[in-house]
Amino acid sequence: MKETKIAIIGLGYVGLPLAVEFAKKYKVIGFDIDNFRIDDLNKGKDYTLEVDENSLNDVLFNKTLYLTSNIEDLGDANFYIITVPTPIDEQKKPDLKPLFSASETVGNVLKKGDVVVYESTVYPGATEEECVPILESASNLVFNTDFYVGYSPERINPGDKEKTVTKILKVTSGSTPEIANKIDEVYASIIDAGTHKAPSIKVAEAAKVIENAQRDINIAFVNELSKIFRLMDIDTNEVLEAAGTKWNFLPFKPGLVGGHCIGVDPYYLAQKAISLGYNPEIILSGRRLNDSMGKFVVIETIKMMVKKEIAVNNANVLVLGIAFKENCPDIRNSRAIDIVTELESYDVNVDVYDPWATVAAVKHEYDIDLISSLNDVKNRYQAVIIAVAHDEFKEINLEQYLDNPHVIFDVKAMLPKEKSHIRL
Repeated sequence: MKETKIAIIGLGYVGLPLAVEFAKKYKVIGFDIDNFRIDDLNKGKDYTLEVDENSLNDVLFNKTLYLTSNIEDLGDANFYIITVPTPIDEQKKPDLKPLFSASETVGNVLKKGDVVVYESTVYPGATEEECVPILESASNLVFNTDFYVGYSPERINPGDKEKTVTKILKVTSGSTPEIANKIDEVYASIIDAGTHKAPSIKVAEAAKVIENAQRDINIAFVNELSKIFRLMDIDTNEVLEAAGTKWNFLPFKPGLVGGHCIGVDPYYLAQKAISLGYNPEIILSGRRLNDSMGKFVVIETIKMMVKKEIAVNNANVLVLGIAFKENCPDIRNSRAIDIVTELESYDVNVDVYDPWATVAAVKHEYDIDLISSLNDVKNRYQAVIIAVAHDEFKEINLEQYLDNPHVIFDVKAMLPKEKSHIRL
């Protein structure tokens, strides 16, 4: 059997941890089109904070991980893993352009006997119906005769230092039974939690999108509860705590639903269903409700300001957090931006502070200038909205930054109840 030589295409939140772990046992080529990213990684710097710098430096020093943005360097590999982003566009439709581009890149270096595994989120059927023809065209090779494919959905949880890549059970699949076994063996060699070999690529693809669609729908349910209980003047978190004493009650909490998975994957499944003539009611209903939460937070904040006779026009409001989740620098598809844009529609002056996000990344992604410090903003704000529950925010004495009267909306119920005026 040929020695397995792995190439990882895309070195973001998914690809880099995978590359580092594989490099502990295999020769690995890490490829990314971003030259700045490659330069940083070669210096041992990872802006995603997903890998331990010592581990990264070890595999670089031992030369088991080679990082490059040169396509020609990929030719030595025979086992390709594609981990590029698969976002949605402005119309909330799947954007597979990065996946197609990565497929063409791999196709240009593909050789007989090679295996290509996709980890990026797709709708069921996309690997074989959309990506394989690109591989065939670019390589002039024949699928399942000259080369093979598989699908192994990523399950990275950004910012989670407990459930890292090797500690999360991995679903695998392949285009033939023999290739499915080979792919499963390769992943099993680094995944301590074990693997689950799906019977087909489509099953593995479908498993990925429903994992996150299920969470999305459950969060939508508790978000709707928070809207209802707000009308009843009942604290939603206290209700959930009481209901949670039942053994089979699921512990979901209200909040903003963004990120690269939960806020995106349901649209992939919905789009495929629509193309087949079925209108997915529950999936899209959950998405609409979750996407409405930023506006709801602002409306409730403005209503409370009016009740307190705080002038809304030209008021100063501080939004704490722009990352999509706590204790993580990932700002992709953050729904905190909905709070910012909705506030601006009321002619409010908005400052955004996030100690985890980088000023340049937020400027590039959302055209927002983060404030880098709270040192010079004492007694400035008529309202504060805690959008993300970073640990650092628990230590902040908000009172020193607030004017009187003021409003505090604690979206994640991070503070003790008596320290905020509104909670989801």
